[in-house]
Amino acid sequence: MSVAANSLPRDPKDGVVSSASRKWRPYLLTLPALILTIGILIPFIQGLMYSFQNRKASSPTWEWIGFRNYQRILTDDNFYHAVGVTSQFAIGATVVETVLGIAVALLLFRSTRLSGVFERFLILPLMIAPIIATIMWRLMMQPSVGILNYMLRPIGLGNIAWTDSPGMAMFSVIMIDVWIYTPFVALLVLAGLRSLPRAPFEAAAVEGAGWWYTFTHLTLPMLWPYILVAVIFRFMDSLKVFDIIWGLTQGGPGDALMAMQPTAYQAAIPNGRLSFGQTYMVILWVIVYITTRILISVLGKAQNRAAGV
Repeated sequence: MSVAANSLPRDPKDGVVSSASRKWRPYLLTLPALILTIGILIPFIQGLMYSFQNRKASSPTWEWIGFRNYQRILTDDNFYHAVGVTSQFAIGATVVETVLGIAVALLLFRSTRLSGVFERFLILPLMIAPIIATIMWRLMMQPSVGILNYMLRPIGLGNIAWTDSPGMAMFSVIMIDVWIYTPFVALLVLAGLRSLPRAPFEAAAVEGAGWWYTFTHLTLPMLWPYILVAVIFRFMDSLKVFDIIWGLTQGGPGDALMAMQPTAYQAAIPNGRLSFGQTYMVILWVIVYITTRILISVLGKAQNRAAGV
């Protein structure tokens, strides 16, 4: 009788969770994720439907036109120009940020008082909104009163037109992106360095292995999954670039920096072609999705190699 009495669910006030509470707890825990998913899917599905219509800001009427918007974009030279600009920016920014991030992380990994100070200041660029950082850099890049040309004048480089040519404009937007997001890569890689096991490095030191051998045969292979995580995040985000390009040159000079997002914005907002601009965004989503899936598969293989599987 006492065993049966103890097996019965008690009142929550007695400090024991009832069977009804246990039943509903998983649903309550997943409720925020469900609400967030619904909040994401509703505008996504609505935007996807817009891409099959001919909605314009100048007309309240619209009709279903199927794949006509996709056909127009995929046969337009401006689309391939936008893809080229987006790819150039994403690859350039990601490569530079990854290399610099690894270098900074290796420097900060040394346990010194100075590295501890720099590590705390490293996060400051990430705390500034990209558009605000872009405006700051645009002021510093002014040809006549900008501080950059003033600082470069003693070495004969004080007359740089940072945004007047396509090449320098691309260099400038990549430089701003590198300044903002290299700390992100550095912090991820630094976390990876601090999680590596010490035994292989101690054994290599006993065997008399040099710094370069240790880095290329121990540090880099075990650190590769962390580097790939940083690459995935940065490359995926760089494909969606808008604020830095628009804040610095508004896609100029001419249309030299009209990447996918600025092109979509130009079509949808100033020109009022809502469906046409939304179609650009759907195509960009497909590109980001495919690229991310490929990089995640590479990450899985790297994690298996690092684990010895």
